[in-house]
Amino acid sequence: MAPSRATVGSDFAVLSRRITSAGLMRRRPIYYAARLCVVAFMFFGGWAAFFLIGPSWWQLATAAFLAVTFTQAGLVGHDLAHRQVFRTRKPGEFAGRLIGNLGIGMSFGWWTDKHTRHHNNPNHDDLDPDVAPAVLIWATESAVGRRGLKGFITRHQAGLFFPLLTLLALDLKVESIKAVRNGTVKRRQLEGILLLLHALFYLSAVLLVLSPLQGVAFVVVHQALFGVYLGMTFAPNHKGMPHPTGDEDFLRKQVLTSRNVDGNWLTDAALGGLNYQIEHHLFPGMPTPNLRKAQPIVRAFCDEVGVSYEQTGLIRSYRQALRYLHHVGAPARAEHEARR
Repeated sequence: MAPSRATVGSDFAVLSRRITSAGLMRRRPIYYAARLCVVAFMFFGGWAAFFLIGPSWWQLATAAFLAVTFTQAGLVGHDLAHRQVFRTRKPGEFAGRLIGNLGIGMSFGWWTDKHTRHHNNPNHDDLDPDVAPAVLIWATESAVGRRGLKGFITRHQAGLFFPLLTLLALDLKVESIKAVRNGTVKRRQLEGILLLLHALFYLSAVLLVLSPLQGVAFVVVHQALFGVYLGMTFAPNHKGMPHPTGDEDFLRKQVLTSRNVDGNWLTDAALGGLNYQIEHHLFPGMPTPNLRKAQPIVRAFCDEVGVSYEQTGLIRSYRQALRYLHHVGAPARAEHEARR
């Protein structure tokens, strides 16, 4: 009788050997060199345009362009955090702090720690910081007992989801400052200095070039669109997917809690490869351009071992996330009606 799969290795071990034999864990230095150059060109080109245009309401277009640029820089920072770009840790952390702290004003160390905990336990109610009760609620039991503004948001969180994303960039900055101040990040002094330099350059540029009203409008549009775009790259990935009990093996824990998004090269570029969320969670160190090649291998293997593999269109993924948010808020709505 042939040996059972349990005796020859876990399901993930079998899949990992197939992925490795296909060469999909190899570094892609040329790809990342080109991608870093493009993002750098967008970043410096955007700020050059800002200074050349001067005090004009056309700067709102510059704000929109820089919002896209900041998000693309953040997506590169994501790959750096997963050590997809460099072979060793130090160059990745150096580049990550330049892009994150100095470039877009977000602590690379804080975000890396938070994101690592998410990867270890995706959608886990107690262990995943991305589903911890905060402004939005991702577990029905957390929706009960919220009062005031928090209660209002919970009752209407599906409708408020996209408007609240306009505050995401501000929230990331606040959490970054808290982490540096509390000393919960490595190289606390360096991260703090880089965040301060970002703030000084950003605010000085706005104050020196634009009128007060134009400056306020520029900051609001830039930070709001940055938050919306960044949030939209992450929202389709896990929201509305099952929450694990903790008893699942690695393969099932990662696959069942993740959702892939259909698309072409434009979707890949816009979402930074996060549309292949299942493959990314199974192999977080895999370079982004290899995820598309890994997808058919992973999907075929999931069919082979009977693991559900979720893939849908981009718009439908947002609908599923919003539907789930509305469902989670039901106890809060019922509680509110009972008190009336």
